[in-house]
Amino acid sequence: MTEKKIPIHQRTFAFLKKRIYGIGRFFKRIWAHPKGKIGLSVVGLLVIVAVFAPWIAPYDPYDVADRTTKGLTPSLQHPLGTTINTGQDVFSMLIYGTRISLIVGVTAGVSIAFVGAILGVMAGYIGGFADNLIMRTVDVLLVIPSLPLVIVLTNVFGRDYWIIIFIFVALGWGGLSRNIRSLVLVIKNSNYVKAAELAGASRWRIMTKHILPGTSHLLIMSTALGSAGIMVAEAGLSFLGLGDPTRISWGRMLADAQGGGALLFGHWWWIIAPGIGIFLAVFSFMRIGIVMEEVLNPRMKQSTGIHKIFRSLSGKHIDEVFESMDEKTGLAATGRSASKA
Repeated sequence: MTEKKIPIHQRTFAFLKKRIYGIGRFFKRIWAHPKGKIGLSVVGLLVIVAVFAPWIAPYDPYDVADRTTKGLTPSLQHPLGTTINTGQDVFSMLIYGTRISLIVGVTAGVSIAFVGAILGVMAGYIGGFADNLIMRTVDVLLVIPSLPLVIVLTNVFGRDYWIIIFIFVALGWGGLSRNIRSLVLVIKNSNYVKAAELAGASRWRIMTKHILPGTSHLLIMSTALGSAGIMVAEAGLSFLGLGDPTRISWGRMLADAQGGGALLFGHWWWIIAPGIGIFLAVFSFMRIGIVMEEVLNPRMKQSTGIHKIFRSLSGKHIDEVFESMDEKTGLAATGRSASKA
């Protein structure tokens, strides 16, 4: 009797159910950590604000037609006041700026992880010409000053945020790919990879099915930390006037505050608001990245410098050290007496 073939929709549903269950368990482990609970809470709040920005923001931040509301101080009608030069509501600008910062940070962080993982696995597993080409490209990217190159590229290709994301990805995958390559050089000599090679699996299948999952802990942690770094970089570019002039971001709010004389006229809330937004976003993503590393690599917590310092201060560890020294001294003395005999 032949086995009954499972319909494709049932297999797809079972696959999705398994993946969703695994993701849910992973986030549950992060939520159980105190640092992860803080990070997930702040990121979740930022995501809600970004998604429901049109309903949360009391005014349209892109509307500059009302010239009678310039330079207003914080009030019930305008919680963070209005801009000095255009009369835009600062609180509404802060809400809409969450969208751009999250889109740029998360999209660039995930893309950098994807490109760095693929090229790093290829360099470490295939070796030869591919390894030399990828690593020499990484060497060039790491020595080129990034800021002047970004200024040139934005002037050539434009300042749309999708172009800025592309520039971040093109310049940011090098360091991750080198770390992935070092890890792959160890993984490719493992028994299960050798067994897959003996079974006749193709290089692509071995790289994607057997080696790439072994680097997942590094990729997930790098994505979270990389997203935080990209948010800071985007804010810096916008502050320098290199961002998209048609979109509101936290960095552009800081640039507008400087150009509008916020400090000169005492409108400090115009500067503090986007600064707090950048700090919360970066802080939360860094918390999540650190917790992900501890969850996926439990040995990291036991090998940190702080743990080693406190362990070295404990009397038990000092006794163990002296006992090991006594054992080595005794063995050495026994060896010398045996040689004289």
